[in-house]
Amino acid sequence: MGLLKIALLQIVPCDTLQGNLEKGMEYCKRAGTLGADIALFPEMWSNGYNIYNRPLEEWTAEAIASNSDFVNTFRKLAREQNMAIGITLLERHKKGISNTFILFDRFGEQKFVYRKVHTCDFGVERNLMPGDDFYVAILNTALGEINVGAMICYDREFPESARILMLKGAELILVPNACPMEINRLSQLRARAYENMLAIATCNYPETVPDCNGGSSVFDGVAYLSEMEGSRDTCLLQADGQEGIYMAKLDVEQLRHYRQREVHGNAYRHPSKYTLLFDTKRKDPFIRKDYRE
Repeated sequence: MGLLKIALLQIVPCDTLQGNLEKGMEYCKRAGTLGADIALFPEMWSNGYNIYNRPLEEWTAEAIASNSDFVNTFRKLAREQNMAIGITLLERHKKGISNTFILFDRFGEQKFVYRKVHTCDFGVERNLMPGDDFYVAILNTALGEINVGAMICYDREFPESARILMLKGAELILVPNACPMEINRLSQLRARAYENMLAIATCNYPETVPDCNGGSSVFDGVAYLSEMEGSRDTCLLQADGQEGIYMAKLDVEQLRHYRQREVHGNAYRHPSKYTLLFDTKRKDPFIRKDYRE
């Protein structure tokens, strides 16, 4: 398998669903022209993550179905461009409204619908229905197959998100995002890639979008190479704050060889010693109170 080309669509949203549809199509076509194998949108592209400082009934009315014309347009576009597309939306479904990511392969086949598990319940996202699982799918690309999973923005704050995706076989995690990507959050992504021996591609909104600053990134997780002394920088790409398409080339074979010989990921874990992680009744007095209680 050659170098997998990942296009991060770090772009400014429009004021309407139709505007975001048209702009999203335009940038996907540009990414296809650049030879991208995967195009990734920032978080909740259908309405530009425009849910703060607005009446609840106003922004929830903008939720759309996973089989809406908006979503199906990107399904068709993936097939036309021979390119996987990770589209994001404010989704309305039977159980409620969710912050959702849908991955289509280059044939337009839906690989999974992922709903953000760790919703930001300290803010207006407390009104969203969190997802109940993490998914990994075999993604067919022009270069071959790769195991792809997803998490969304705040999921990054929890090591368990990337760990469960690794245990399910993920080689690449796609992360739509909508927040300032400062040094600590970038360090989280770097750590998740390093400790799980996988690649993480994150797409953020540019700096002209409120509470965002660009900084979309790709970390390949390969910290050590036999021909190098010491460690290497796992950052393949870190965008600036400007709007644009940022392309990274991921050496999948290098990553797979690394996973076979190195000591991280699942190599030397002791799951029987982590039972406290599953104790849902334990309360820590120093932890901020759960808004849902």
